[in-house]
Amino acid sequence: MVTGAAGGLGWATVEALAARYRARFALVDLHREALEARAEALRDRGVEADLFTVDLSDESATAGLVAALRARYARVDLLVNNAGITHRSLSTRTSNAVIRRVMAVDYHAPVELAQGLLAELHVASGCVVNISSMAGWMPVLGRAGYCAAKSALHQYFETFREEVRDEGIRVLMVYPSFVATDIEQNALSGDGGRATHKQSTVGQVRSADWMAEKIVTALERGQERLFPRDRSLLGAYLYKLFPRLFMQQMVKNFRVELDVARPG
Repeated sequence: MVTGAAGGLGWATVEALAARYRARFALVDLHREALEARAEALRDRGVEADLFTVDLSDESATAGLVAALRARYARVDLLVNNAGITHRSLSTRTSNAVIRRVMAVDYHAPVELAQGLLAELHVASGCVVNISSMAGWMPVLGRAGYCAAKSALHQYFETFREEVRDEGIRVLMVYPSFVATDIEQNALSGDGGRATHKQSTVGQVRSADWMAEKIVTALERGQERLFPRDRSLLGAYLYKLFPRLFMQQMVKNFRVELDVARPG
């Protein structure tokens, strides 16, 4: 099962998995038309897929998805919590509704899916793959809600892993740096609209296909964590050891977030 499967890293991960394994996929996304196009592409390759159109920011819709999955599948070998949203807006200019939506998709939905499918994961000795972010390890200007959600995801599933280890359930936490996906193109503004200013990045922006191959390889190796080997990892160490220096560099690199917030 892969959430956010209609595009970006979600679809790239589906393709990477389908190239290696004969399996039935459960594809979850908000966009039905895009999902149907992906399912057709899989069918052309002899791969079966069931489609679930769900808004994961809606708690009741997520609960309905869990019920539908449990009714259809006796086992879940792999749950990839990939769906995510972000915002690009200063914390003081971001509505509560935006923060709640980001937390719902990036933190609550993965938790609710893993908990809801616990029995099916147990039967399969399955694995939960969570697409987190280096933003969960260090602050990023203009993304306070996103950083908070990814930090919560990290803390929850690092604890969850140890609590279910003896039940045969594995957890792979993935901490990408900057990946070329729609999440930043569709970033929310502080009022819930679409952020219009250019995204700031640090280091190389990797392709979704490149990242998906890294994820599947880490999964096959039984890794528990996948970190980038670039400037963002150095930044995480800098933040832990010399936080004030890190903050100065972070403000310099993401200055645009402050500039766009100034009136006139």
